[in-house]
Amino acid sequence: MSFEITPAAEKFIRLTLRIDGGPGAGFRLAVAPGGCSGLSSDISVAAQPAAAESITEYKGIKLFMTAESRILLHGVTIDFIDSPSQTGLVFRQPPGTNTCSKN
Repeated sequence: MSFEITPAAEKFIRLTLRIDGGPGAGFRLAVAPGGCSGLSSDISVAAQPAAAESITEYKGIKLFMTAESRILLHGVTIDFIDSPSQTGLVFRQPPGTNTCSKN
């Protein structure tokens, strides 16, 4: 796997699968260029991968992803943030590739 998932993101994904998924369900992780991190995402729980998706396993979690999503996530760290201003998955790109500046 060419990207990392933090323990917080892993916990969120497992909880989401437990609440919304049945046996064998997977976590659909579709990313596209855009957003502050350089990526925008569409996440959901699905019973099986869509036609263009393949299954990537991470510590027993089934991730349903397209080839484009796997390429775009290369070198990215997927994290979960729960703060007063933001809740959800965030994609941290390697230093020097972030398209946003925070002051």
